[in-house]
Amino acid sequence: MNWRYKHTALALCTLAFTATMVARLVISPLIPQIRVEFGVTNATVGLGLSGMWLAYALAQFPSGVLGDRYGERAVILTAVGATAVASLLIAVSPSIVAFVVFTVVLGAGAGLHYSVATTFLARQFDDIGRAIGVHVAGAPAAGLAAPPLAALVGSRHGWRAGVALGVAAAVPVFALFAWRVRPTEPLRPDQAMRERFAFGPLAELLSRPRILYTTALATMGAFTWQATASFLPSFLEFGTGLSGGLSALLFSLYFLVHGATQPVTGSVSDRIGRDATVMATMAAGVVGYGLLVAAAEFGLGRPAVVAGVGLVGLAMSWGAPLQSRFMDLLSDRERGAGFGLVRTAYMVVGASGSVVVGAVSDAAGWSVAFGLLAGVMGVALVALAANRALRLGY
Repeated sequence: MNWRYKHTALALCTLAFTATMVARLVISPLIPQIRVEFGVTNATVGLGLSGMWLAYALAQFPSGVLGDRYGERAVILTAVGATAVASLLIAVSPSIVAFVVFTVVLGAGAGLHYSVATTFLARQFDDIGRAIGVHVAGAPAAGLAAPPLAALVGSRHGWRAGVALGVAAAVPVFALFAWRVRPTEPLRPDQAMRERFAFGPLAELLSRPRILYTTALATMGAFTWQATASFLPSFLEFGTGLSGGLSALLFSLYFLVHGATQPVTGSVSDRIGRDATVMATMAAGVVGYGLLVAAAEFGLGRPAVVAGVGLVGLAMSWGAPLQSRFMDLLSDRERGAGFGLVRTAYMVVGASGSVVVGAVSDAAGWSVAFGLLAGVMGVALVALAANRALRLGY
């Protein structure tokens, strides 16, 4: 492959996504320490994380509009810079209220990146499934390194030092992106902002049957992803009885599989179709979460836990084929704000995954909480199978 500017853009967009994800993911392994310092429950910390993901979700649509107005490069740089500032503020939080507020700020800042970068890359590449798969892999790449490093730093220097890793990740990426990515021309520099936020066109886009169906599938995937990213280490430690260090290591395994399979599922969806690929990921989720629950309830041992974590990692690679499905359904002029809009729609509901699973774990235990995630994956799988079997045309 001849290296071209588009590959530089892909690499740096992926690094930028990795930096914004590092800042968010270093929090999860530090939840036990945060709970102890502030004297709060899983549900309270989960509320803060849900607020972060909700703000992240709500930023998707405005980010697409801003990208069309000011150009993608400016918006991506703003996202990475805001990530660094918010991470620093979280690290110095004097109270749980400040922690929650700054965590929400982090979500809003980081949320400016993804939709804009994905739209930018879709214009650079013909095989968009593979490009999106590589870009999405920035998240699991962060998950591979961030949780164990945060756990190590947190155990030695406290949770605040662990959170500060988000600053260390974002600052050099900001500088590199500013240096190597060319300024981008805005697509709609003169259109009034109020026109972009008019209710009628937005409702029309979201109400298209195929868009609505794809959004429902993505909502179930996002709900499960948010809950897993927030509480998988806690489930492994307190649900299955593994040590904190081993739980963090398996959390990294989850992200390793997640990252390695994203480009694969994206590329496969370019060849055999989006829906068949998404069905495979949802089926892996049903089996994977089921194995983890069985391991917790019946003491199946570490091999079952490792297998379950691996299958869950594969399951969460639904993003590449489903997001490519959205791109297939949107015109070139709709992709910027349109993709941001559907991202906001499915992620707003999906953001509740953290607080719902945190609350269920407090009330009924970790097995019930993660059994719920197996059920969500099962509903998505049935919906996909029904669409194919009955030829509903969604």
